[in-house]
Amino acid sequence: MVSNFVKEEEQAFEVRRLEISDKSKGFVELLQQLSVCDSISDEEFKARFEDLNSHGDDHVIVVIEDVESSKIIASGSVFVEKKFLRNCGKVGHIEDVVVDSSARGMGLGQKIVGFLTNHARSMGCYKVILDCSVENKDFYEKCGFKPKEIQMVMYFD
Repeated sequence: MVSNFVKEEEQAFEVRRLEISDKSKGFVELLQQLSVCDSISDEEFKARFEDLNSHGDDHVIVVIEDVESSKIIASGSVFVEKKFLRNCGKVGHIEDVVVDSSARGMGLGQKIVGFLTNHARSMGCYKVILDCSVENKDFYEKCGFKPKEIQMVMYFD
């Protein structure tokens, strides 16, 4: 009985690629828990979705959907930077990892980061990097990351 429950729970929280229908499942509202993300029209969402999809496996956005509520409860993305360094190597950049406030503490963030990290490895990346807040440092260390150097930013108006 317990093993069936575990199987059902794993299926209920499966990592999959973003789909166009996920907009209606709260994807944009989930992103609003992470950073500034104004409302997006269906047309804007479709155009951006198609643009990102045109990059194939070089830019992947994944989600976890709570199948009972049909709500997107976790997401993250990875894009592959192609370099001249390291014999024309590749670097994976993990971005926009977020778990719905009602679903935190269930290991969903680690599932998302693990999927994205494995994707970068499968694409031939020699490393995967990300930026995070000081508050999230411990979480990413649990995912196998370690601090390196200093993050810098310049915003444009």
